[in-house]
Amino acid sequence: MMQSPSTVPSAPRRVVDVMTRGPAYLSSDETILLAAQLMADLQVGALPICDGRRLVGMLTDRDITIRSTASGQTPGTSRVGDVMTADVKWCTEDESLEIAQHKMEAARVRRLPVVDQDHHLVGIVSLGDLASKTGDSRDSGRTLASISTPSAPAR
Repeated sequence: MMQSPSTVPSAPRRVVDVMTRGPAYLSSDETILLAAQLMADLQVGALPICDGRRLVGMLTDRDITIRSTASGQTPGTSRVGDVMTADVKWCTEDESLEIAQHKMEAARVRRLPVVDQDHHLVGIVSLGDLASKTGDSRDSGRTLASISTPSAPAR
């Protein structure tokens, strides 16, 4: 039996349909030690950094390793704001999934913070969200391949 068009579920098409709401975040004044502990507790490799609820950066486990640990900083006294990535890429909750995927590819990231019209953090969208909640793992697979492929050398 064929379903009528009004009862056929449609695939999510906007970021708000697949994002993880209310993600954990830190302020730039917190210590690297607290950030690393929170990442371990949540089993995540990146945290948004906010001033109040306004997104100001992202901190990744790679930032901690490369910018803090490798330079000999002390985790209990070093601040998140000193090693975070301030030029953070983001999307809005009303953007299409296709635009979010293109932003991930261009920035070579696996997750994007999601902000509202006031640039307040409202969620995170990841490649995992795209793969598991859209029903089309091919698009997220192509995005992952694009992110993971080394850039061609400049000529």
